[in-house]
Amino acid sequence: MHGGSMRRIQERVLGYRTNVSISVSDIWLLGVCYKICLEDPSQEVVCSNGYAAFSEDFSSRILMTYRKGFVSIGDSKYSSDVNWGCMLRSCQMLVAQALLIHRLGRSWRKPLNQPFDKDYIEILHMFGDSEDSPFSIHNLVKAGESYALAPGSWVGPYAMCRTWETLVRCKIEKEGPQDKSFPMAIYVVSGDEDGERGGAPVLCIEDASRNCFEFSRNQAEWSPILLLVPLVLGLDKVNPRYLPTLVATFTFPQSLGILGGRPGASTYLIGVQDDKVFYLDPHDVQQAVNISKDDLEADTSSYHCNVIRQIPLESIDPSLAIGFYCRDKDDFDDFCSRASELAAESNGAPLFTVTQSRHSPKSIRSHEAGSFSAADDDADGSTQDDWQLL
Repeated sequence: MHGGSMRRIQERVLGYRTNVSISVSDIWLLGVCYKICLEDPSQEVVCSNGYAAFSEDFSSRILMTYRKGFVSIGDSKYSSDVNWGCMLRSCQMLVAQALLIHRLGRSWRKPLNQPFDKDYIEILHMFGDSEDSPFSIHNLVKAGESYALAPGSWVGPYAMCRTWETLVRCKIEKEGPQDKSFPMAIYVVSGDEDGERGGAPVLCIEDASRNCFEFSRNQAEWSPILLLVPLVLGLDKVNPRYLPTLVATFTFPQSLGILGGRPGASTYLIGVQDDKVFYLDPHDVQQAVNISKDDLEADTSSYHCNVIRQIPLESIDPSLAIGFYCRDKDDFDDFCSRASELAAESNGAPLFTVTQSRHSPKSIRSHEAGSFSAADDDADGSTQDDWQLL
């Protein structure tokens, strides 16, 4: 299929002219593969309905953007997050996606007609722009004070991940187990035992298990869990050694995408095709909206985007964070299997490693979900090559 035909297919599906690159390669969007073209028995390349299905999936993801006209944040005079809130909005999108999968499943698509799903409306309500909404920019700023987050300031992915961890834990402690607004444990996967700096982050299975146990108030050994992995993969740009493994994370069924984008301009990266990534852009400015959790007829158009955008993967900021959602223990075991295999195939440049316990000198090498064996780490320390302080 030549480029002109592919361009016309894209524009017919989207309903507008597009600058998305012309490619017939598979698209991976948050763990789902879309076949753009298929080979028929005569070896001729024919178009499938993959691009239309991808477009529907893309436009069903929740979009968070700059807003203006909301009640001032705390004691400040800021009633807008224009020019400083893109990292907060990007992380809101990732967490909203986790809640969407948890409550409605990965196959959910935004209905064409109202009334909408109650779960969908309740999720949007939680991200409204007021203190009454638990995951609003107002409450994020308050939770992130110890990480230098303040109205008008900009923070990186690591501080943003820790801010979410603080916000969720404070909410659970305050509201108790009866609160169901955040129905999963949260685990920020970081470096050494102090968790703050140096080396490839280590996902410790015992830590994840403890987080789930504490989340359930000691009532269950496991719970759904949100994994956030902040990374710094270079100085001015991502070291090319990490690009193949970054691409591979979008194929994980547990994928929630990446907080990333260009330097100083955070976006939410949700898919990949060849050497380019698809993203949702928080930099459009919209009027503040607070949706009532009972308003199933609400106008939700400002929370979705039909404009498909992409950037070269090699151009993204090396400071980023990857998200994953595991529904249960079996899903977590499958994730650990995939992550361990990816680390083993990374040619000494893993994004992160998996280990059973903090005190184990050996990292996990998993060959099938639920079956783990240990193998020595690289003796020359090459797994930590090019890592920067978080």
